Amino acid sequence: MKYSDTDFNKKTILITGGAGFIGSNLAFYFQNNYPQSKVVVFDCFRNEKILNNGNLSSFGHYKNLIGFTGDVICGNINNIPDLELLNKYKFDYIFHHAAISDTRIYDQEIVIRTNVNSFYDILKIAKKNNSSIVYASSAAVYGSNPAPQEIGKESPENPYGFSKYLMDQMAMNFSMSNKNMSIVGLRFFNVYGQREYYKAKTSSMVIQLGHQILDGKPPRLFKDSDKIFRDFIYIEDVIQANILACECKVNGPYNIGTGIARSFQDICDILQNEFNTALGNEYFENPYSGYQANTQADLSGNELQGFLPNYSLEDGIKKYLPEIKQLHGKDFT
Repeated sequence: MKYSDTDFNKKTILITGGAGFIGSNLAFYFQNNYPQSKVVVFDCFRNEKILNNGNLSSFGHYKNLIGFTGDVICGNINNIPDLELLNKYKFDYIFHHAAISDTRIYDQEIVIRTNVNSFYDILKIAKKNNSSIVYASSAAVYGSNPAPQEIGKESPENPYGFSKYLMDQMAMNFSMSNKNMSIVGLRFFNVYGQREYYKAKTSSMVIQLGHQILDGKPPRLFKDSDKIFRDFIYIEDVIQANILACECKVNGPYNIGTGIARSFQDICDILQNEFNTALGNEYFENPYSGYQANTQADLSGNELQGFLPNYSLEDGIKKYLPEIKQLHGKDFT
């Protein structure tokens, strides 16, 4: 399904983080809908490096790109010689999704160096090529602000959220100095869907709870999970937002969610209904401080032009079920 009238055929498109969750879905969107486009994936791919919280340092995985026929470059956005490998291309569009996206990393240096410093290098590539750039921001910029979260009311509470806040500021400053450039940030809320599995422990609760149910175990939830709300948005709606951002007339960050908050308990109930199980739930204390109790995108007045989420939580989970079943019991390697 095409999400805009823009013809990307015969255009050259860079996707950083293109072996990751959102990036790989974007790569296949262009391949399937615009076969004459030139798509270049730039990703550092999975390695054995572990961050200080025990999670993987990179989530890009070759299995997310099986069937992709474009160019693939293995490189690290922190490494200038790697970025110089891109000099042979002239990009019309850049989708910047490479980042440390783990909200539980408290090593401030590595998060800000990776997410912020490298973003400036990507902006310079966009300027040199006269590229339109769409980059991944995050609802983490809002911290525990009350819902609905509004643009202009940011209060990040972890290094990841702060890095995205800095990226938004950098983008606005850069666009003021380069008024002819198109620079659009997308503040994603809770994204779930196909090709997220290799995020391992940081994948969405939809697939994690789904696999617990398929194991025949009661899905585990924090106590009072019926009072913890999130704005869950399906991956296809996120791809739609990326495409529409290419036509955006006003630079700046935009909230990308459904505008409807649902609970973790809702996810369990929907999954158990789909699997025709009645396993109940197991509840435990929330071990995290600074936990966002309620996220909900404010879409009033600042929504991306033409953006309209197509999937309710029920519809998104139903479409995601075949992959949840297929990957059950598979390892992350």
